[in-house]
Amino acid sequence: MSSQPTLRILDHTDLALHPAYCDYVAQVFSQADFRRWCEWDQWAPGYRAYSLFEDGRVVANASTMRQRLIVGGEEIVAFQFGAVGCLPERRGRGLARRAMQAALAECGDAPALLFANDSVLAFYPRFGFAPAPQALFEAPHAVEPAPRRAPQLDLADPTVRARFLALAARAAPTGGRFASRDYGRVATWYAANGFAAPLFELDPDTWVFAREEDGVLEIEDVVAAAPSQAALAAALPRLIERPVRALRFGFDPEQLWPQARASGPDEDAGLFLRGLDPSRLGPHSRFPVLART
Repeated sequence: MSSQPTLRILDHTDLALHPAYCDYVAQVFSQADFRRWCEWDQWAPGYRAYSLFEDGRVVANASTMRQRLIVGGEEIVAFQFGAVGCLPERRGRGLARRAMQAALAECGDAPALLFANDSVLAFYPRFGFAPAPQALFEAPHAVEPAPRRAPQLDLADPTVRARFLALAARAAPTGGRFASRDYGRVATWYAANGFAAPLFELDPDTWVFAREEDGVLEIEDVVAAAPSQAALAAALPRLIERPVRALRFGFDPEQLWPQARASGPDEDAGLFLRGLDPSRLGPHSRFPVLART
């Protein structure tokens, strides 16, 4: 066994090394898997993994996804980190730190963000990341179901997936305070792992991830060329099978449903920012859940 693991920067072209990366993710993150996402051919040029290899295995890693963020109404290029960690038996040797340093060196001065779990909240401030609060948004709104529900689509179908990615590439952001553009390949990761809400096609230019539970309709995301509150309100009856009394949003609905209010902090978000002033996000914001890596 070598004493100094070798750094490799993996991109979408390194197909022979993708299985080792997928094995690493499965060992470090119990609820994450990249195998099906890779089978769907979703690893695109904007996603890079800074992996430390030892005897053919990835033992530590930090990945980045290039993203087009909307911050305070301005579009900026930033990098979102994910899959940061180390194999359990190799921890305590500074390997995850080395992977982070390599990834940050490639990012340069560009802003960065990440969503961390509770076990590593003390790790990221060492690299200049600062925690930033996120909010939950809800709105009272009674809706009765329509006679016919909107068609439900399956992103496992390559044709559906191609249509979705094309729409996501030109979709308008759902908000202006803290949002993103063209994150279709992040959303497909959630679908590939069974984490995304059902996907409905309202019309060719408007697709909605939504689920109803206990009288609440969660609108996880709206992927639309020209989203509007009027169009969404008219479509709500086609998203449900039973009456609902309230709406919950997986993004900041300040533009799409302005009467929604922050209902409390998102305790599970664990957002950290680097090179971004949290005050630019406003007092309450919610980065789209399907855009989080």
